[in-house]
Amino acid sequence: MLISAKIMFREGHSSTMSIPNVMSTIVFIFHFLPFTLVKSDTYIIHMDSSAMPKAFPTHHSWYLSMLSSISDTSEAAAASTTTSKHLYTYTNSINGFSAILTLSELEALKKFFGFISCIRDLPLKVHTTHTPQFLGLSSVSGAWTAPNDGEGVIIGVVDTGIWPESESFSDEGMTGVPLRWKGKCESGIKFNSSFCNKKLIGARFYNRGLLANNPKISIPMNSPRDISGHGTHTSSIAAGNYAKGASYFGYASGTARGMAPRAHIAMYKAVWRYGTYTSDVLAAIDQAIQDGVDILSLSLGLSVDDNFLKDDPIAIATFAAVEKGIFVAASAGNDGPLHWTLINGAPWMLTVGAGSIDREFDGTLTLGNGMQITFESLYPGNYSLNQMPLVYVDECLNVEALKQLRNKIIVCKDHLSISNQVENAESARVSAAVFISNYSTLSDPYTRSSFPAAFIGLHDGQTVIDYIKQTTNPRGRFQFQKTTFCTKPAPRVDAYSSRGPFLSFPNVIKPDILAPGTSMATPHVAGVAALTKRAHPDWSPAAIRSAIMTTANPSDNNLSPIKDVSNFNLPATPLDIGAGHIDPAKAFDPGLVYDATPEDYIKLLCAMKYTSTQIRIFTKSSYNCTRRSLDLNYPSFIAFFNDEHEKVVKEFQRTVTNVGKGGMAYTAKVTGMDGIKVMVEPQKLVFKQKYEKQSYKLRLEGPKLLKKDVIFGALSWMDDDGKYMVRSPIVVTTITPSP
Repeated sequence: MLISAKIMFREGHSSTMSIPNVMSTIVFIFHFLPFTLVKSDTYIIHMDSSAMPKAFPTHHSWYLSMLSSISDTSEAAAASTTTSKHLYTYTNSINGFSAILTLSELEALKKFFGFISCIRDLPLKVHTTHTPQFLGLSSVSGAWTAPNDGEGVIIGVVDTGIWPESESFSDEGMTGVPLRWKGKCESGIKFNSSFCNKKLIGARFYNRGLLANNPKISIPMNSPRDISGHGTHTSSIAAGNYAKGASYFGYASGTARGMAPRAHIAMYKAVWRYGTYTSDVLAAIDQAIQDGVDILSLSLGLSVDDNFLKDDPIAIATFAAVEKGIFVAASAGNDGPLHWTLINGAPWMLTVGAGSIDREFDGTLTLGNGMQITFESLYPGNYSLNQMPLVYVDECLNVEALKQLRNKIIVCKDHLSISNQVENAESARVSAAVFISNYSTLSDPYTRSSFPAAFIGLHDGQTVIDYIKQTTNPRGRFQFQKTTFCTKPAPRVDAYSSRGPFLSFPNVIKPDILAPGTSMATPHVAGVAALTKRAHPDWSPAAIRSAIMTTANPSDNNLSPIKDVSNFNLPATPLDIGAGHIDPAKAFDPGLVYDATPEDYIKLLCAMKYTSTQIRIFTKSSYNCTRRSLDLNYPSFIAFFNDEHEKVVKEFQRTVTNVGKGGMAYTAKVTGMDGIKVMVEPQKLVFKQKYEKQSYKLRLEGPKLLKKDVIFGALSWMDDDGKYMVRSPIVVTTITPSP
């Protein structure tokens, strides 16, 4: 690039600068220019679409014109660089675009009429065969009979892509592609558009934001094809077809099927091995809305530190989806077990926490004295049943010493270095190992070890150590690939599952629901939502959410309260599990629903004192906050007793819609709430007709100093015939976010 420079002197003054000094100064300027002018970042720009001049045929052309006019490059080069600066134009999720901009270009853009706001393009965090039976679904009863397996419903999944050859995506038994579908399958590396069928009806991929933020990386699989397996797994959980003989290297053998096996799948690949960026996910959601999905499944989100509604494009985009009648399920995150760690807590989403199921994948270590120790394992290989010598090495930090023990089962005790111990054992290529740790739960990378290994607790570990020390010739043998069903208690909330309240909006209990798995919990709920949508195609996203929440089960398979494994297996609170564990067989016939409209959410934002500019990001047009309310018509209640008065009173108003038959009467029943006075007025609701609405008030009264940080219970509306129990969790708390 050629740059012309002029050295100008003020009139009446002579220059004493020598030619060498001038040249050195020019060299310094040229050297410094790339660091001052060329430095750029990727931004998401919110625009007021109504401000577009009539001279432009489309918003896209308007945005390109603006980018061209503000370019820091020369006028001749501006036109050619505009396209490279522009990443995406958004028309459904938000009004605006994403682009690579220098600071000076960004400041110039802010001066344009129609500019609303901008945010940096931030990275996002990315968070089965038996679960349908555990959730109470079968082919002869429950939800799989009445709503016809989710037939005709379209589930959009934003994830790592899809492996189309999987039997889960066969279109055997599927109905035709819905006529309203506008999506398509995009070709790419090792992915042809012909791979799609009546099951997999859409597949697209997005990575411009990733490449803009990481220009040096190369993407080997630039297509909708999945190479990590995550997106394939989430898609098959939500709506996988019947796949016989499925297993994971011998674990969990059986027929795999999704929650809604006759629903259609559309994959939007925006999650990549090298990272995931907001601009790409926003483009995926934008297209999913345009294509015509009914359900969105999102197992990703911003970090807690970045998570404020007005700055969260995922929250803004999903609001647009809900406006179009699309149900959105999103994961709560994997940053538990502390309070305030939850993400994706916008009140228009259904936020999903992670719980266990009644199935375990195990291995067994049998000691020479016959003692057996069972441990969680997904070790995929075969292993000899022959006994081998056992040797206790304590910390296992010396790789060279471990190499001398290759023909033995080494036993290592964790001293805050379990990851190093595993790496050392792997480097030494030991035959097998036992790792003793005080961790209550271990993540998949350990249970899926590349060599035969047992990860056991301190109690079982001491048994092994005592046996070795007290035996002349200690020996042991491993056995793997054991699947155990009907384990108790289940479910339990997993330690890593992020907990509420949601920092950006604590006035609604989050999470909403508990479902099996980590990022796999969300597609379970998406599939159940598809079943409910099939049964009630005219229901709003809020009505579907209400049906799922009010029919959830707060008890485990011992008929006791669901336990929290991170809190000494004490009963979990609604800030851990929401309304309880999802119960799909009941969700499509809830009796009553708590409905809400997009207008209700805007009134809530107004009550949160969002500015008119911030609200315009959601509404895409000017909005007058004449009506404000923090009391959203939500199927749960939370009150913060942080007032300065000795006695605290909180009141809520709710409206329920009868979706059962006419002539129904419901009576209020309150459980729990130790030390809190709960009043419901009226105590009885009578519905003469289907779809009739009735309102009630809930009043909570109690002392400022509570017996516990979190006191919880529930309000249930019981019909006189004993068919329905419409349950809503209640929380009273004094917890506050850490500074």
